[in-house]
Formats: sequence, structure tokens, C-alpha cells
Amino acid sequence: MKLLVILPRFPYPTEKGDKLRAFNQIKVLSRFHDITLFALTDKAVKRSDEEIVKPYCSSIIIHRLRPFSIGLNLLRAMINGRPFQAGYYYNSRAQSALNKVIEETQPDHIYCQLLRTAAYAFNTDVPKTLDYQDVFSKGVERRIPKTRAIIRFIFRVEFRRLLKYEKRIFDVFDVKTIISKPDRDCIPHEKREEIHVIPNGVDQEYFKPYKTKKQTELLFTGNMGYPPNIDCAEYLVNKVLPIIHSKYPDARLTIAGATPHSRVKALENDKVIVTGWVDDIREYYAGARIFMAPMQLGTGLQNKLLEAMAMRLPCITSSLCNSALMAREGEEILIGNTPEEVAEQAIKLLSDTSLADNISTNGYTFIQNNYSWAGSTVHLSELMEQVSEKKTMSF
Repeated sequence: MKLLVILPRFPYPTEKGDKLRAFNQIKVLSRFHDITLFALTDKAVKRSDEEIVKPYCSSIIIHRLRPFSIGLNLLRAMINGRPFQAGYYYNSRAQSALNKVIEETQPDHIYCQLLRTAAYAFNTDVPKTLDYQDVFSKGVERRIPKTRAIIRFIFRVEFRRLLKYEKRIFDVFDVKTIISKPDRDCIPHEKREEIHVIPNGVDQEYFKPYKTKKQTELLFTGNMGYPPNIDCAEYLVNKVLPIIHSKYPDARLTIAGATPHSRVKALENDKVIVTGWVDDIREYYAGARIFMAPMQLGTGLQNKLLEAMAMRLPCITSSLCNSALMAREGEEILIGNTPEEVAEQAIKLLSDTSLADNISTNGYTFIQNNYSWAGSTVHLSELMEQVSEKKTMSF
């Protein structure tokens, strides 16, 4: 099948969750389909990054979104009522370029990632799939109470627009997918049960346990310019770590990940290490005793937890995160929903090596049995093939 994939960002490097999902799905889908990639980007794409993606695509078209055109996109969104999350990525030049690609390649199916790209497929009869991935409206709603008054007004407007848009685009696409059941339950459409849950996976050959000297007691990873990660980093340092230090005063927390915000950099001290971009995040997983991701904001499935558990690290998270992961509390993962609970779980793991070993071993087995890119993406491929075959037979 000829498959046209439309992405809001070039899928490599995989420092963001949507790029990680896109890259790994493309790798698997390329086994079965001839892929044309149409990637929007607001920054230059390195030739070396393009070369990494190229083996999985018959053709790659990169459409650069310039600052001036982005400004116009946002202005149009403000006027026409489209959410900024969608308006930022949509302009007529990109639509014309995509229309030409569709005319030339005659795809059998179009796969749009995130609502950011949905509008590009509105006016085509080609069978199409939308990967909601996350529920943007819920993510914005959760951030509203933590924003300043002037920003809060903008977020409330965006929240209302996202609700309408998430409902509207549902009926445009033949197949709808999302990352987890809790996210699906938040989609504002009466037929939300028709959305297929396609979870993320983890590269189990890449993320696997190995022994090395422990460099830090506690670890948190992710894109540190992403608001929910910024919030969690501050939560860990300001509210959780002081409680842990009452029992283990020398315990160190490493915050590892790309583009640390100034608020994250400000957390650094003799007990808190902020790394910025790292070439191989596995070294940090292997060098830590405990992984902590008690996220208070955000939606979706946390890739960081999949990676840490795949490397046999005992993990602590929040109920918010585990509702998507669905690991067994107290057996495969530990849960803390307040700073006191998170700190207590960390102290238990630091004090009890037998407990830490059991949680890490059970968590590792859970990931091996439930989260692979191949398994989830093969199901995605089957869904797209089925709807394309039905539309072909109807003509």
C-alpha cells in the first residue's frame, strides 16, 4: 500500500514524544508499505538526521514553516476560531505543496499525526487515519490553574477551541487512534469508543539492562523544555527531595534531558544535577538506583517510564501516569500522589534492596510482555489496510 504520512515535525532526533512515536512507527510501517513522508518543520533539518529517516521512506518532503508565515498562521487561527495548536502548523503554501504530492503519488492511505496536521487532509477522498495521540484539550485544561492571570485567559480560550476541534475532526477521518484508554475517555465525542488505542512501545534491543557504577540515587528524564516536565522537576526538587534528605541527606537527583528551561537550570545545586542534552540516555538509566516520574500535568503514555522499566530500574510515578501505563501498583511500579507519598516510596526503595529488586524485575517483565513498537504498529497497519480495502471495493 502507498502510504502518505503527514507529521507536524521531522521525526528525528527523537527528543520529543511525538517524534519518537512517529520515527518508530515509520520504521515498522516501512516493512509493509511504500511511505511518502511529508514533514512540516519550524527549524532547519540536518542532513544527517534526514539520512537516518531516509531508509524507511521512498520519498521525503520537508516543508519549512518560517517565522513570518507562522505569525500569519496564528493570526488566521485567532480570526477563524481554529485552536493555536492547529493554526500554528497550517498554511496555504504547505497545503498546495501537499496537494501536489497527493496528485503525483496517488496514495492509498493518508496518516496524520496529531490534530496539528488534521486540516491538511480535510478535502481529500483518500482513506485517512488520524492519530490523536494525546488529548490536547485535557493537557491545556490541567495547566490552566498553574498559569499567570493574563496567560490563563489565553489558555481558557484555547481549551474551548480545542474541545470543539477535537470533536469536529473525529468525523473527518476513517480511522482514529490514540495512545491510551484514559486519553480516549477524554475525547469530546459521543462515539469516542470507536477510537483505537495504539500504545507506544520501547526499543527493547536498545533499552536493556546492563551493569555500571551507580552515579546517582534518583533520576528524572525527558525534554526539559516541556511544561509538564518543568513542573515535575520543580515538584521533585522543591517538595519531594527535602523529605528524602531527612532520611538520606546525601541522596542526589539527576535531571537529564534536552533543552532545559531556565526554571529547570535554576534547580541545580550540589545535590541536583541538570545535564541538558545527553548523547546516550541509557548511561543515566544504568547509573541510577531509582527512576522518578510522579507527573502532575500532561496526558498520554510516558515514554520515560517505558525506557526506565525496560532497563530494570525500580520506578515511582503518579496515578495520573499509571492510568495510561497500567502497571500493577506495589508489584511492578510504586505510586505516590503527594510529595510525602513519593518521598516515602523513594525511601523504601533506598532502604530495602529486596523490594527494589522485586519492583525492577517485575517492571522489566511487564514492559517485555506489553510494550513493543512492532506489536502496536502492526495493529495500526492492519486498521489502515482494512479501511483502504473497503473504500476500494465500494468503487
